[in-house]
Amino acid sequence: MAETRDPAEAAGPAPPRTSLSDTDLGPPEGRSAGRHAETDSRTRRRRPEPEGLGGALRELVPLVLSALVLAILIKSFLIQAFFIPSASMEPTLEPGDRILVCRICKVFSDVTYGNVIVFSDPHPAPHEDRGIAGGFLHWLGEGIGVARPEDADFIKRVVAMEGDTWEMRRGVMFVNGIQVREPYLAAERDSRDFGPETVPDGMLFVLGDNRLHSGDSRFPPPGGLGYIPEENVVGEAFVIAWPFGRIGGID
Repeated sequence: MAETRDPAEAAGPAPPRTSLSDTDLGPPEGRSAGRHAETDSRTRRRRPEPEGLGGALRELVPLVLSALVLAILIKSFLIQAFFIPSASMEPTLEPGDRILVCRICKVFSDVTYGNVIVFSDPHPAPHEDRGIAGGFLHWLGEGIGVARPEDADFIKRVVAMEGDTWEMRRGVMFVNGIQVREPYLAAERDSRDFGPETVPDGMLFVLGDNRLHSGDSRFPPPGGLGYIPEENVVGEAFVIAWPFGRIGGID
């Protein structure tokens, strides 16, 4: 292991001091100026002392706060990640998939047929009164992913929109009398009949791709979701981000 040595020791022993007379040093004014010049030179060469842990924290805290604010802004207004917990959207989405949802997309384009959307619970339970401070802290916790949202989120596919009349005949979906082509459905088909019904204004009719295992707009609560208010839409799911073997766009 290398030995750490002081630079002064590495330079060798200091040369012997030579005795000089006042004549050799010059006049007193010169001697004084020389000493000042030497002091200034040493001051300029002195390296700044490290600030230690306190200085590091002062630099780290603003960076952490900036990262948190940026993460909350992205999640609240741009893109949010979601975890798929159930099989209601198989084979399009499988349990354990992590997806990305475009929140800002709904600002620039309307929800339309075939979109896979995430939306908040249209029939939420009463919220706990947290007060102003508690509500802000809970919102902050949601933003950084350490607190559960007060309202559950769901993911389904838009099949009919306001004013449309939908009907399911032996598992085949018709919207306004026209059969809907649905290549995304699970192999195990639902052969039951539903409808006909007309979607109310401001509402969406959504279904899971795995119709036999999806509580969706075909059923009223508590067994299903009923119609979904358009204002409850969080955003459109557009990509599977994980697991690695399933990364890709959502049709």
